[in-house]
Amino acid sequence: MKLLRSRFSKKSTELAAPTHGDGAVGPVAGGKPYDLPEMTFIEHLEDLRWSLIKGLVALFTITIVCSFFSTWIIDTILMGPARPTFFMYDFFGIDAREIYLQNRKPTGQFFAHIGTIVAVGLVIGSPVLVYFLWKFIEPGLYPHERKGMRFAAFFATFFFILGILFGYLIVTPLALQFFATYEISPQIVNEFDISSYFNMVTMWAMGVGLLFELPVILYFLAKVGIVTAPMLRASRKYAFIINLILAAVLTPPDPISQSLVAIPLVLLYEVSILIAVRVERQRDREMKAALE
Repeated sequence: MKLLRSRFSKKSTELAAPTHGDGAVGPVAGGKPYDLPEMTFIEHLEDLRWSLIKGLVALFTITIVCSFFSTWIIDTILMGPARPTFFMYDFFGIDAREIYLQNRKPTGQFFAHIGTIVAVGLVIGSPVLVYFLWKFIEPGLYPHERKGMRFAAFFATFFFILGILFGYLIVTPLALQFFATYEISPQIVNEFDISSYFNMVTMWAMGVGLLFELPVILYFLAKVGIVTAPMLRASRKYAFIINLILAAVLTPPDPISQSLVAIPLVLLYEVSILIAVRVERQRDREMKAALE
């Protein structure tokens, strides 16, 4: 991928760029961009700043909208796994125990309330932020690079949301029930603090969401040549051990929960190998075409 080309003002583009047969001004001629006036480094930074501002404003707006649904978000999303009637317990066939929460800090419920809304706003608004960053990068890419970046942006969002759902619907209820039923003495009652409960639910959901970004990360590393498919195949056993360690960190110390997280991570690693193979084949075709 070449360095980011300049983003052009409408006036400079119309003056400097030839038009296609349909009258559209475009950067493509035989797969290569025209020589158009370039922006300075400071102008690039200014453009990036406005892209980030737009994305953050969108995130803030979505978070404000989520605040109007805060009652439903807290009662259904945050408190859902704490109830034995949570639908995933029926799916797993678990006789779930009621989880009692306590607030031991004056600001505990307030920050749990605000934190839940912010977390939901970030999840819903993250695709919008990715969109504005994409609009900043897009003008500096060749057509084939745009296609690859669209693929990466789409699947980055897809795997992140998939990971969050996996963490919330599978890891969270199993982990909560493990800790709710674990006891070292019958005289000790398991009642969770609302702040600790919120931190655990957020960590399990967001943490697994970030882990599911593995194929996208390896796609970019393969794109720039840092990793290759043979390298990934040779590192399978090390990746398997690392996946088990990550699963142990994010789940309770029982083999069922760890397997439920480790198995998808292993499958995602195998998907990453296939992606690396595809990237290498595409790069070989481009090099062959350039030499012809």
